[in-house]
Amino acid sequence: MSTATANPNSPDRAFPLERTRNIGICAHIDAGKTTLTERVLFYTGMIHKIGEVHEGTTATDWMEQERERGITITSAATTCSWNQIKQDDIVKLFDGIKMRVNIIDTPGHVDFTAEVERSLRVLDGAIAVFCGVAGVQPQSETVWRQANKYNVPRIAFVNKMDRTGANFANAVNDMRTKLGANAWPILIPIGAEDNLQGQIDVVNQKAVIYADDASMGSNYTITEIPAELKDLAESAYEDLVSQMTDLDEEVGTLFLEEKPVTREVLKQAIRRQTTANKFVPVAGGSAFKNKGVQYLLDAVVDYLPSPIDIPPAKGMDPDNGEDKFAVTDDNAPFCSLAFKLWSDPFVGKLVFFRVYSGKLSKGDTVLNPRTGKRERISRLIQIQADKREDIDTCYSGDIAAIVGIKNITTGDTLCTEDDPIALEPPSFPDPVISMAIEPKTKADQEKMGNALQRLSEEDPTFRVFTNEETGQTIIAGMGELHLEIIRDRMMREFKVEANSGKPQIAYKETILSAADGEGKLVKQSGGRGQYGHVVIKIAPNEKGKGVTIENKTVGGSIPKDFIPAVIKGLNEAALNGVVGGYPVIDVHIEIVDGSYHDVDSNEMAFKMAAIFALKDGLKNAKPILLEPIMKVEAVTPEEYQGDIMGDLNRRRGKIMSIETKAIVTSVNAEVPLSEMFGYATSIRSLSKGRASYSMEPSHFEQVPAQVLAAVLDQKN
Repeated sequence: MSTATANPNSPDRAFPLERTRNIGICAHIDAGKTTLTERVLFYTGMIHKIGEVHEGTTATDWMEQERERGITITSAATTCSWNQIKQDDIVKLFDGIKMRVNIIDTPGHVDFTAEVERSLRVLDGAIAVFCGVAGVQPQSETVWRQANKYNVPRIAFVNKMDRTGANFANAVNDMRTKLGANAWPILIPIGAEDNLQGQIDVVNQKAVIYADDASMGSNYTITEIPAELKDLAESAYEDLVSQMTDLDEEVGTLFLEEKPVTREVLKQAIRRQTTANKFVPVAGGSAFKNKGVQYLLDAVVDYLPSPIDIPPAKGMDPDNGEDKFAVTDDNAPFCSLAFKLWSDPFVGKLVFFRVYSGKLSKGDTVLNPRTGKRERISRLIQIQADKREDIDTCYSGDIAAIVGIKNITTGDTLCTEDDPIALEPPSFPDPVISMAIEPKTKADQEKMGNALQRLSEEDPTFRVFTNEETGQTIIAGMGELHLEIIRDRMMREFKVEANSGKPQIAYKETILSAADGEGKLVKQSGGRGQYGHVVIKIAPNEKGKGVTIENKTVGGSIPKDFIPAVIKGLNEAALNGVVGGYPVIDVHIEIVDGSYHDVDSNEMAFKMAAIFALKDGLKNAKPILLEPIMKVEAVTPEEYQGDIMGDLNRRRGKIMSIETKAIVTSVNAEVPLSEMFGYATSIRSLSKGRASYSMEPSHFEQVPAQVLAAVLDQKN
């Protein structure tokens, strides 16, 4: 695509690109993401009363299910503006300049991991929130990996510093050891637990003390650092300078020339290295107690990149497959990525999109390169959590929503017809759990079909299909909670009453050894017959490679025209393995030989012969059944640790590690998903309601022989 112009900003945009920040707030369950978002909206003047998760009054958790359960289910986009307050003797990179901050609050539960994945795909930066007591938790690791995958720069916020057992230094150490992050404090909490008062601003060597009054933390004073904290503050400052000397060329040169590193130069170096993903600034505070949020916002503005600070979005030319780039520039051809679909009860289908280059106005026509179809944009809206505001134009770097666009799925590119580009869509994990669902009455049948179609369009990790053997409708997702929320939404939003079966596990099959397979279809029934003959070799494939097929026939033993039919047959046969009829994974197939008949051979015959050949090969290759294994973390007061470990062992769990932090013990285990049904009730009763757990898919493992018979009986 074209290169950026001298001034990438359109004269009509309210905030220039360099004053725009697109950030996400992501973390483990219950680290305080939504509470932090709520404080940000309050201090930026977007809301005038702070809502609380436990009261069900927050702005970004606006679905009924979110408010009832106190969890975030869908990522909510909201826009606010922040003005760094000018203060004497305090260096801020954007003093007194008004900034636009677009925020996406993401869920923590692994069942809604798609929301985090697609949000990170379109963000320029993120605030990773950690609990001051628990430090780095399993879901924090998952979110961190997702951010690494999309190369998203981040700031860490150690929240809940007011809680008993909170330890800032331990949390920072956790980030370095468990996440491999180059994390160093820029805002150190003053005090902890009940004594939390404010923060040390490391770069400026000042103390920020927040007032405990009715102003909800809006009032704070800047003072000299208390004498007892002077050494800590100076040591933290030296650490920052030393890190920047190693990482940043400009600071390194000043150091070699023995010139002083000013606070402004240090801040700019931290900004460069954070944007380059080589450094993670860490702040500490308590969102719930309203301490530390304003200075965190200053850090977001100072250190996280604007849309023009990050590399152009990479895509490809849909016509020839060559690499192409979308440069952040309002004057460039329009290009955007649709990252989320949402059925809104008031306006219909909403498509959230991030503009990478150019601008889009009402009445414009856009192209979807995946379908080759054009769409006219009739209505554009900016989302303020649950409020909608109509806009005429959105510009590069903006996040907005289109109303009423058809034939679109998550991850589609929308671009100009004259200069088409297809951006890389976010990738999503496969479902691990499924169950049968049926409408309660005949009248609900059609409504259920529509509801399921709408919900699967919105959520790429939710699948709907029909079981060919039983004719049942099967829904599949990322966990029990995920499917429960889907059923709940069908009832509330689409008024569909449905019965559901017991959840089923998504087993897979693979092979342990190499083998040959042969398939032949010969039918003579007077007149034209059917003839197809395929010989294959199969072997175990690398983990995660899936089913790969290679044509190695020579001398035309199978005519070229029939090879696509053979490949189609092999792919179809791989959907139903020979152990229990489950999909086959990680197998490499080579088509090595075959034969044909001049008159009787056709595509159908070769497709059937390929199916027979794969079934034959699988039987000879030591086929095995694989089950999904979950990574489980149970956090419990020490006195219940023995009972909880015993229960995990009974569930065929392997205890991987045990960590004690302050007053709680964290037990990490790998447990088969089939044994985890009803675990929420079990852990509650074992610990009198004081323990909690989280789990996420880890990998697939062979089903032990003693369990295999029971699994196959269930299937039959």
